[in-house]
Amino acid sequence: MPDTSPRQPVIIGIGGTAAAGSSTEQALALALASAERQGAQTRLFGSAHLLALPHYLSPGTGQSPEGQELVAAIRAADGVIIASPGYHGSISGLVKNAIDFIEETAKDPRVYLDGVPVGLIATAYGWQATGSTLATLRAIVHALRGWPTPLGAAINSSGGIFRDGACSDEAAAGQLELVGRQVSYFARLRLGDPDLVETERV
Repeated sequence: MPDTSPRQPVIIGIGGTAAAGSSTEQALALALASAERQGAQTRLFGSAHLLALPHYLSPGTGQSPEGQELVAAIRAADGVIIASPGYHGSISGLVKNAIDFIEETAKDPRVYLDGVPVGLIATAYGWQATGSTLATLRAIVHALRGWPTPLGAAINSSGGIFRDGACSDEAAAGQLELVGRQVSYFARLRLGDPDLVETERV
């Protein structure tokens, strides 16, 4: 009999700071690694890629290879994980600029992130900014018609808990593991029945 099972889901990660290997980028990589353990294909758009992106809709945006690469990956993604540091109570400009490139999919057959599961990670040097940053990310994903996963990871990174790609805080590591698992799980559900989470006709 032919194999009719859904294909391997593709999950992309977007996030980080201007510093390569930041706590935010390491947190994102750990969540993506969790999704990989569930059988997903993953790709991370971190510091280097975000820094190379022009300001969205500035002159030359359409010719930017980094912008084209990001948009193509978004179009192909079955799931997304977004990680932002908490700057002044909200997401960073660098991450927001990358998210703004999703506007290029406004006239696609799948508009924006319609029906796509999206895991969210907020890191900050203190608890207050993690909550407001996570809430902002959820609001943005709803505006893009995406489905934020039940758990959003709020990570207080002030204790230097990320080092060499590992997280020494058991609770934080558990959050990141679950974010990756949930995105992978819901991506598989969506592949099996796309109408389950589609909102386009609403």
